[in-house]
Amino acid sequence: MKNLLLLFSWLVFQVIPLNGQNAKPDSLKFLNDKNPVAVLIETKVLCKQPNRYIGWPTITKTKSNELLVVFSGNRDSHVCPYGITQIIRSKDNGKSWSTPETINNTPLDDRDPGILETIKGTLLVSWFTSLAFDTPNNYKQHPEWLRHAEKLSNETKQQWLGNWTRRSTDGGKTWDNPAKQIVSAPHGPIELTDKRLLYVGTGMIDGKYKIGVEESRNDGKSWKLISTINIPEGISYENLHEPHAVEVSPGKLVTLIRYNPKDISQNFMQQSESSDGGKTWSILHSTPIWGYPPHLLKLKNGWLLAVYGVRRPVYSERVCLSKDGGKTWDIENEIILSENINGDLGYPASVQLLDGSIFTVYYQIDKPSEKTCLMATHWKLK
Repeated sequence: MKNLLLLFSWLVFQVIPLNGQNAKPDSLKFLNDKNPVAVLIETKVLCKQPNRYIGWPTITKTKSNELLVVFSGNRDSHVCPYGITQIIRSKDNGKSWSTPETINNTPLDDRDPGILETIKGTLLVSWFTSLAFDTPNNYKQHPEWLRHAEKLSNETKQQWLGNWTRRSTDGGKTWDNPAKQIVSAPHGPIELTDKRLLYVGTGMIDGKYKIGVEESRNDGKSWKLISTINIPEGISYENLHEPHAVEVSPGKLVTLIRYNPKDISQNFMQQSESSDGGKTWSILHSTPIWGYPPHLLKLKNGWLLAVYGVRRPVYSERVCLSKDGGKTWDIENEIILSENINGDLGYPASVQLLDGSIFTVYYQIDKPSEKTCLMATHWKLK
Protein backbone atom coordinates (compact mmCIF):
# COMPACT_ATOMS: atom_id res chain seq x y z
CA MET A 1 0.00 0.00 0.00
CA LYS A 2 2.76 2.48 0.84
CA ASN A 3 4.49 1.65 -2.47
CA LEU A 4 1.24 2.44 -4.34
CA LEU A 5 0.94 5.72 -2.44
CA LEU A 6 4.51 6.69 -3.34
CA LEU A 7 3.88 6.03 -7.02
CA PHE A 8 0.61 7.96 -6.86
CA SER A 9 2.32 10.87 -5.13
CA TRP A 10 4.91 10.99 -7.89
CA LEU A 11 2.20 11.00 -10.57
CA VAL A 12 0.30 13.81 -8.85
CA PHE A 13 3.05 16.36 -9.16
CA GLN A 14 3.95 15.18 -12.65
CA VAL A 15 0.53 15.16 -14.32
CA ILE A 16 -1.02 18.42 -13.09
CA PRO A 17 0.11 20.87 -15.82
CA LEU A 18 1.61 24.25 -15.11
CA ASN A 19 0.39 25.56 -18.51
CA GLY A 20 3.29 27.97 -18.72
CA GLN A 21 2.57 29.90 -15.54
CA ASN A 22 1.97 29.53 -11.84
CA ALA A 23 -1.37 31.30 -11.86
CA LYS A 24 -2.03 33.60 -8.87
CA PRO A 25 -5.75 34.06 -8.23
CA ASP A 26 -6.58 37.32 -6.48
CA SER A 27 -8.40 35.39 -3.75
CA LEU A 28 -5.17 33.80 -2.47
CA LYS A 29 -3.37 35.52 0.40
CA PHE A 30 0.37 35.50 -0.09
CA LEU A 31 2.68 36.05 2.85
CA ASN A 32 3.72 39.62 2.15
CA ASP A 33 3.03 43.16 3.35
CA LYS A 34 -0.50 43.09 1.93
CA ASN A 35 -1.52 39.97 3.83
CA PRO A 36 -4.19 40.90 6.41
CA VAL A 37 -3.57 37.81 8.54
CA ALA A 38 0.18 37.19 8.82
CA VAL A 39 3.63 38.73 8.31
CA LEU A 40 6.71 37.17 6.72
CA ILE A 41 9.91 37.35 8.78
CA GLU A 42 12.22 35.21 6.63
CA THR A 43 12.31 32.33 4.17
CA LYS A 44 15.59 30.45 3.91
CA VAL A 45 17.35 27.22 2.97
CA LEU A 46 18.28 25.09 5.99
CA CYS A 47 20.11 22.25 4.28
CA LYS A 48 21.25 21.38 0.77
CA GLN A 49 23.08 18.23 -0.30
CA PRO A 50 24.75 18.74 -3.71
CA ASN A 51 23.06 16.65 -6.40
CA ARG A 52 21.08 14.85 -3.71
CA TYR A 53 17.37 14.94 -2.97
CA ILE A 54 15.90 15.85 0.45
CA GLY A 55 12.32 15.16 1.53
CA TRP A 56 9.61 15.00 4.21
CA PRO A 57 10.84 16.94 7.26
CA THR A 58 9.43 17.28 10.77
CA ILE A 59 10.42 19.84 13.40
CA THR A 60 10.20 19.87 17.19
CA LYS A 61 11.20 22.36 19.90
CA THR A 62 12.86 20.95 23.01
CA LYS A 63 12.42 22.16 26.58
CA SER A 64 15.79 23.90 26.23
CA ASN A 65 14.40 25.73 23.16
CA GLU A 66 16.63 23.88 20.71
CA LEU A 67 15.00 23.28 17.33
CA LEU A 68 15.45 19.81 15.84
CA VAL A 69 14.53 18.87 12.27
CA VAL A 70 14.58 15.33 10.88
CA PHE A 71 14.30 14.50 7.20
CA SER A 72 15.13 11.85 4.59
CA GLY A 73 18.41 12.81 2.96
CA ASN A 74 21.19 11.55 0.68
CA ARG A 75 18.62 10.52 -1.93
CA ASP A 76 18.78 10.17 -5.72
CA SER A 77 15.14 11.18 -6.11
CA HIS A 78 11.61 10.98 -4.72
CA VAL A 79 11.84 7.18 -4.93
CA CYS A 80 15.24 5.51 -4.58
CA PRO A 81 17.06 2.87 -2.47
CA TYR A 82 19.36 5.24 -0.59
CA GLY A 83 17.25 7.40 1.73
CA ILE A 84 18.51 7.82 5.30
CA THR A 85 17.08 9.56 8.38
CA GLN A 86 19.08 12.67 9.25
CA ILE A 87 18.79 15.44 11.84
CA ILE A 88 19.94 19.05 12.03
CA ARG A 89 19.88 21.37 15.06
CA SER A 90 19.52 25.06 15.83
CA LYS A 91 20.17 26.75 19.17
CA ASP A 92 19.31 30.27 17.99
CA ASN A 93 15.65 30.00 16.89
CA GLY A 94 16.49 28.83 13.40
CA LYS A 95 19.05 31.47 12.45
CA SER A 96 21.85 28.91 12.04
CA TRP A 97 21.88 25.13 11.71
CA SER A 98 24.29 22.28 12.33
CA THR A 99 25.51 19.90 9.67
CA PRO A 100 23.35 16.75 9.31
CA GLU A 101 23.80 13.77 11.62
CA THR A 102 22.56 10.34 10.52
CA ILE A 103 20.09 8.49 12.76
CA ASN A 104 18.97 5.64 10.48
CA ASN A 105 20.68 4.04 7.51
CA THR A 106 18.90 0.71 7.05
CA PRO A 107 19.45 -1.46 3.94
CA LEU A 108 16.11 -0.17 2.56
CA ASP A 109 14.79 3.32 1.76
CA ASP A 110 14.23 5.25 5.02
CA ARG A 111 11.37 7.73 4.56
CA ASP A 112 8.99 10.19 6.27
CA PRO A 113 10.63 10.80 9.65
CA GLY A 114 8.81 12.37 12.57
CA ILE A 115 10.29 13.63 15.84
CA LEU A 116 9.16 14.76 19.29
CA GLU A 117 10.69 15.32 22.70
CA THR A 118 8.64 13.72 25.49
CA ILE A 119 8.05 15.29 28.88
CA LYS A 120 10.82 13.04 30.23
CA GLY A 121 13.30 14.52 27.74
CA THR A 122 13.37 11.47 25.47
CA LEU A 123 13.71 12.05 21.74
CA LEU A 124 11.44 9.79 19.70
CA VAL A 125 11.96 9.47 15.95
CA SER A 126 9.52 7.64 13.68
CA TRP A 127 9.86 6.57 10.04
CA PHE A 128 9.04 3.79 7.61
CA THR A 129 11.13 1.76 5.18
CA SER A 130 10.19 1.15 1.57
CA LEU A 131 10.90 -1.11 -1.42
CA ALA A 132 9.10 1.20 -3.88
CA PHE A 133 12.35 1.41 -5.88
CA ASP A 134 12.21 -2.35 -6.54
CA THR A 135 10.61 -2.32 -10.02
CA PRO A 136 11.89 -3.35 -13.49
CA ASN A 137 11.23 0.13 -14.86
CA ASN A 138 13.30 1.76 -12.12
CA TYR A 139 16.16 -0.67 -12.72
CA LYS A 140 16.05 0.05 -16.44
CA GLN A 141 16.52 3.75 -15.72
CA HIS A 142 18.93 3.21 -12.80
CA PRO A 143 21.00 0.03 -13.30
CA GLU A 144 23.03 0.91 -10.21
CA TRP A 145 19.86 0.44 -8.16
CA LEU A 146 19.64 -3.14 -9.38
CA ARG A 147 23.18 -3.80 -8.23
CA HIS A 148 22.18 -2.47 -4.82
CA ALA A 149 18.99 -4.56 -4.74
CA GLU A 150 20.86 -7.75 -5.64
CA LYS A 151 22.70 -7.44 -2.33
CA LEU A 152 19.43 -7.47 -0.37
CA SER A 153 18.44 -10.97 0.70
CA ASN A 154 14.81 -11.90 1.34
CA GLU A 155 15.72 -12.17 5.02
CA THR A 156 17.05 -8.60 5.01
CA LYS A 157 13.91 -7.30 3.31
CA GLN A 158 11.70 -9.13 5.78
CA GLN A 159 13.74 -7.88 8.72
CA TRP A 160 13.69 -4.20 7.78
CA LEU A 161 10.48 -3.55 5.82
CA GLY A 162 7.93 -1.82 8.04
CA ASN A 163 7.08 1.09 10.34
CA TRP A 164 9.48 2.07 13.11
CA THR A 165 10.23 4.29 16.10
CA ARG A 166 13.54 4.83 17.86
CA ARG A 167 14.35 6.49 21.22
CA SER A 168 17.26 8.52 22.53
CA THR A 169 17.62 9.47 26.21
CA ASP A 170 20.81 11.53 25.76
CA GLY A 171 19.71 14.18 23.30
CA GLY A 172 20.43 12.11 20.20
CA LYS A 173 24.02 11.11 20.99
CA THR A 174 22.99 7.45 21.00
CA TRP A 175 19.81 5.67 19.93
CA ASP A 176 18.03 2.55 21.17
CA ASN A 177 17.31 -0.32 18.79
CA PRO A 178 14.36 0.38 16.45
CA ALA A 179 10.92 -0.75 17.62
CA LYS A 180 8.39 -1.90 15.04
CA GLN A 181 5.02 -0.14 14.86
CA ILE A 182 1.68 -1.15 13.39
CA VAL A 183 0.94 2.31 11.97
CA SER A 184 2.95 5.04 10.32
CA ALA A 185 2.43 8.72 9.47
CA PRO A 186 4.91 11.35 8.24
CA HIS A 187 5.08 13.49 11.38
CA GLY A 188 4.88 10.68 13.90
CA PRO A 189 3.34 10.45 17.40
CA ILE A 190 2.23 13.23 19.74
CA GLU A 191 2.27 13.48 23.54
CA LEU A 192 -0.95 14.11 25.47
CA THR A 193 -1.51 16.00 28.70
CA ASP A 194 -1.91 12.67 30.53
CA LYS A 195 1.68 11.83 29.42
CA ARG A 196 0.60 9.10 27.01
CA LEU A 197 2.13 9.04 23.54
CA LEU A 198 -0.46 8.68 20.78
CA TYR A 199 0.28 7.66 17.20
CA VAL A 200 -2.46 8.07 14.59
CA GLY A 201 -1.36 6.46 11.33
CA THR A 202 -2.14 3.97 8.60
CA GLY A 203 -1.17 0.32 8.55
CA MET A 204 -2.28 -3.27 8.14
CA ILE A 205 -4.72 -4.15 10.93
CA ASP A 206 -6.36 -7.60 10.97
CA GLY A 207 -5.12 -8.10 7.43
CA LYS A 208 -6.67 -4.90 6.11
CA TYR A 209 -5.29 -1.41 5.43
CA LYS A 210 -6.89 0.96 7.97
CA ILE A 211 -6.37 4.10 10.03
CA GLY A 212 -5.19 2.93 13.44
CA VAL A 213 -4.28 4.55 16.75
CA GLU A 214 -1.44 3.23 18.92
CA GLU A 215 -0.56 4.43 22.41
CA SER A 216 2.49 4.16 24.63
CA ARG A 217 2.28 4.49 28.40
CA ASN A 218 6.02 4.04 29.01
CA ASP A 219 7.67 6.87 27.08
CA GLY A 220 7.71 5.05 23.74
CA LYS A 221 9.30 1.80 24.91
CA SER A 222 6.28 -0.27 23.87
CA TRP A 223 3.05 0.35 22.01
CA LYS A 224 -0.51 -0.98 21.90
CA LEU A 225 -3.24 -0.56 19.28
CA ILE A 226 -6.24 1.03 21.03
CA SER A 227 -8.64 2.01 18.22
CA THR A 228 -9.33 2.50 14.54
CA ILE A 229 -11.08 5.36 12.78
CA ASN A 230 -14.24 4.49 10.83
CA ILE A 231 -15.05 5.92 7.42
CA PRO A 232 -18.40 6.77 5.81
CA GLU A 233 -19.89 4.97 2.84
CA GLY A 234 -18.49 6.11 -0.49
CA ILE A 235 -14.93 6.48 0.80
CA SER A 236 -12.23 3.81 0.61
CA TYR A 237 -9.41 3.33 3.11
CA GLU A 238 -7.12 2.95 0.09
CA ASN A 239 -7.56 6.67 -0.61
CA LEU A 240 -6.72 7.77 2.95
CA HIS A 241 -3.14 8.36 4.04
CA GLU A 242 -0.73 10.30 6.26
CA PRO A 243 -2.82 11.55 9.22
CA HIS A 244 -1.68 13.87 11.98
CA ALA A 245 -3.39 14.63 15.29
CA VAL A 246 -3.42 17.40 17.89
CA GLU A 247 -4.83 17.60 21.41
CA VAL A 248 -7.25 20.53 21.58
CA SER A 249 -7.91 20.18 25.32
CA PRO A 250 -7.28 17.34 27.79
CA GLY A 251 -8.65 14.19 26.16
CA LYS A 252 -10.12 16.00 23.15
CA LEU A 253 -8.32 15.29 19.87
CA VAL A 254 -8.60 16.32 16.24
CA THR A 255 -6.94 14.49 13.35
CA LEU A 256 -6.68 15.49 9.70
CA ILE A 257 -6.04 12.88 7.02
CA ARG A 258 -4.78 13.10 3.45
CA TYR A 259 -7.48 12.10 0.95
CA ASN A 260 -6.59 11.00 -2.59
CA PRO A 261 -9.63 9.86 -4.61
CA LYS A 262 -9.31 9.28 -8.36
CA ASP A 263 -10.75 12.75 -8.96
CA ILE A 264 -7.86 14.90 -7.74
CA SER A 265 -10.11 17.96 -7.64
CA GLN A 266 -11.62 16.35 -4.53
CA ASN A 267 -8.38 16.08 -2.53
CA PHE A 268 -9.95 17.79 0.47
CA MET A 269 -8.55 16.59 3.78
CA GLN A 270 -10.77 14.43 5.98
CA GLN A 271 -11.21 15.00 9.72
CA SER A 272 -12.13 12.96 12.78
CA GLU A 273 -12.44 13.85 16.47
CA SER A 274 -12.07 11.98 19.76
CA SER A 275 -13.39 13.12 23.14
CA ASP A 276 -11.92 10.25 25.19
CA GLY A 277 -8.19 10.46 24.54
CA GLY A 278 -8.20 8.45 21.32
CA LYS A 279 -10.21 5.41 22.44
CA THR A 280 -13.09 6.21 20.08
CA TRP A 281 -13.37 8.52 17.07
CA SER A 282 -16.09 10.18 15.03
CA ILE A 283 -16.70 9.00 11.48
CA LEU A 284 -14.58 10.91 8.98
CA HIS A 285 -15.99 14.06 7.43
CA SER A 286 -14.62 16.36 4.77
CA THR A 287 -12.96 19.73 5.37
CA PRO A 288 -12.60 22.69 2.95
CA ILE A 289 -8.80 22.24 2.93
CA TRP A 290 -7.38 21.03 -0.42
CA GLY A 291 -3.84 19.70 0.01
CA TYR A 292 -1.73 17.18 1.87
CA PRO A 293 -0.42 15.91 4.14
CA PRO A 294 -1.39 17.80 7.31
CA HIS A 295 0.62 18.87 10.31
CA LEU A 296 -1.40 20.26 13.23
CA LEU A 297 -0.23 22.57 16.00
CA LYS A 298 -2.14 24.18 18.88
CA LEU A 299 -0.99 27.78 19.22
CA LYS A 300 -0.57 29.66 22.49
CA ASN A 301 -3.84 31.54 21.89
CA GLY A 302 -5.73 28.24 21.53
CA TRP A 303 -6.14 28.36 17.75
CA LEU A 304 -5.29 25.31 15.64
CA LEU A 305 -2.75 25.71 12.87
CA ALA A 306 -2.75 23.31 9.90
CA VAL A 307 0.08 23.39 7.36
CA TYR A 308 0.17 21.34 4.17
CA GLY A 309 1.46 21.26 0.60
CA VAL A 310 -0.57 22.04 -2.52
CA ARG A 311 0.54 20.15 -5.62
CA ARG A 312 -1.41 22.12 -8.21
CA PRO A 313 -1.05 25.74 -9.31
CA VAL A 314 -0.29 27.75 -7.26
CA TYR A 315 2.27 25.09 -6.16
CA SER A 316 2.95 26.05 -2.58
CA GLU A 317 3.14 25.43 1.14
CA ARG A 318 -0.03 26.71 2.83
CA VAL A 319 -1.63 27.47 6.19
CA CYS A 320 -5.21 27.27 7.41
CA LEU A 321 -6.40 28.29 10.88
CA SER A 322 -9.23 27.15 13.12
CA LYS A 323 -10.31 29.42 15.96
CA ASP A 324 -12.87 26.98 17.40
CA GLY A 325 -10.90 23.79 18.02
CA GLY A 326 -11.33 22.35 14.54
CA LYS A 327 -15.09 22.82 14.24
CA THR A 328 -14.53 25.17 11.30
CA TRP A 329 -11.50 26.11 9.19
CA ASP A 330 -10.91 29.66 7.91
CA ILE A 331 -10.25 28.69 4.30
CA GLU A 332 -11.19 32.21 3.16
CA ASN A 333 -7.99 33.40 4.82
CA GLU A 334 -5.77 30.53 3.68
CA ILE A 335 -2.14 31.69 3.59
CA ILE A 336 0.56 30.81 1.06
CA LEU A 337 3.86 30.53 2.92
CA SER A 338 6.10 29.70 -0.02
CA GLU A 339 5.67 29.07 -3.76
CA ASN A 340 7.46 26.41 -5.80
CA ILE A 341 8.08 25.82 -9.49
CA ASN A 342 6.42 22.39 -9.50
CA GLY A 343 4.54 19.96 -7.30
CA ASP A 344 7.54 18.18 -5.81
CA LEU A 345 7.13 19.89 -2.45
CA GLY A 346 5.43 19.87 0.88
CA TYR A 347 5.23 17.91 4.13
CA PRO A 348 5.48 21.14 6.15
CA ALA A 349 5.59 21.07 9.95
CA SER A 350 5.58 23.94 12.45
CA VAL A 351 6.62 24.99 15.94
CA GLN A 352 5.77 28.19 17.81
CA LEU A 353 8.73 30.04 19.27
CA LEU A 354 8.84 31.83 22.63
CA ASP A 355 8.06 35.20 21.04
CA GLY A 356 4.89 33.77 19.49
CA SER A 357 6.24 33.64 15.94
CA ILE A 358 6.00 30.41 13.94
CA PHE A 359 8.79 28.44 12.26
CA THR A 360 7.60 26.12 9.47
CA VAL A 361 9.90 23.65 7.69
CA TYR A 362 9.23 21.87 4.38
CA TYR A 363 10.98 20.54 1.31
CA GLN A 364 10.95 21.96 -2.21
CA ILE A 365 13.24 23.17 -5.00
CA ASP A 366 15.24 26.31 -4.30
CA LYS A 367 16.57 26.81 -7.85
CA PRO A 368 15.29 25.26 -11.10
CA SER A 369 18.57 23.49 -11.84
CA GLU A 370 18.72 21.79 -8.45
CA LYS A 371 17.11 18.88 -6.64
CA THR A 372 14.92 19.49 -3.63
CA CYS A 373 16.31 20.83 -0.37
CA LEU A 374 15.19 21.57 3.18
CA MET A 375 13.66 25.03 3.58
CA ALA A 376 11.81 27.04 6.23
CA THR A 377 9.61 30.09 6.57
CA HIS A 378 9.67 32.13 9.79
CA TRP A 379 6.46 34.13 10.13
CA LYS A 380 3.93 35.49 12.59
CA LEU A 381 0.24 36.17 12.83
CA LYS A 382 -0.91 39.78 12.99
